[in-house]
Amino acid sequence: MNLTERIIKNVKTLPESKQVEVLDFIEYLRSKAEREENIAWNVFSLSSAMRGMEDEKTPYTINDLKETF
Repeated sequence: MNLTERIIKNVKTLPESKQVEVLDFIEYLRSKAEREENIAWNVFSLSSAMRGMEDEKTPYTINDLKETF
């Protein structure tokens, strides 16, 4: 018996109210995994976009950052 079958077998033995809790937990885990995957892709995307920029020479100096009135 594989893992999915074991989970289904055990869930079927629970009262419906507990089955709802199991479903809520499964949906929470899926949502968490999706968020983590999105974060990983965002970090990868940003690092790919910025790759090599740290070696570029900037045309600006510290004086360009000062605000004058």
